[in-house]
Amino acid sequence: MKILITGASSGIGRDMARNLSKHENDLVLVGRDEEKLKQVKDELDKNRSNIEIISLDLSIEENCKELYKRVQNVDILINNAGFGDCGDFTKTDLEKELKMINTNIVAYHILTKLYLIDMKKKNSGKILNVASIAGFMPGPLMSTYYATKNYVVKLSEGIREELRKEKSKVQISILCPGPVDTNFNRVANVEFHAREANSQMVADYAIKKLEQGKFYIIPGIDIKLVRIGAKMLPTKFISKMAYKVQKRKLQGKK
Repeated sequence: MKILITGASSGIGRDMARNLSKHENDLVLVGRDEEKLKQVKDELDKNRSNIEIISLDLSIEENCKELYKRVQNVDILINNAGFGDCGDFTKTDLEKELKMINTNIVAYHILTKLYLIDMKKKNSGKILNVASIAGFMPGPLMSTYYATKNYVVKLSEGIREELRKEKSKVQISILCPGPVDTNFNRVANVEFHAREANSQMVADYAIKKLEQGKFYIIPGIDIKLVRIGAKMLPTKFISKMAYKVQKRKLQGKK
């Protein structure tokens, strides 16, 4: 199978590549940091998979379209590239937020649309959009990040229903973890007080559930309970609780 993974130079994307390379898949790994991509490739070459690396900044719209042109006949698309930021909405950096929106939303939208068109034509293929438990709730002090993940969740839910109505064999899934021990914290300028999940365990769980055809992929009983709470409790209450959590993150960095 030919598998395209964005955000593959570290964290969950890299760890998914580690998992998938064991089965001699053809992997296309995309990220901004070419040196880190080379390190991942060197590590995975021993698994005898055919691995191609592409260094691209997917916050640039034209790069997303160029990636699609360069990489065709994809069986599995894993949209994983993304980052966050933390702070009062009026004080966070606008340019960083716009880049976040372009990476977390626009890139997902473009790649999902273009590859889904191809998959529907051949009536096969899988798309995994990496969202977050944040996609089910508001996130004061991380408002932009939470909003981007809400977009990914709702876009994917809508596409799933379209595919179901068409009786398509194409599958779409969303991965919605809680805090994960990755490079995310440094980029987002936060420090989690809650227990962080192991990145490789999350990646392995995601691939297992993707292969089983699951739509909502939520690692951990505690995170599943958070989602249930987000559905049942008033939004105002969820916002207050989220604010307290984010505030502790910010204080942890001081």
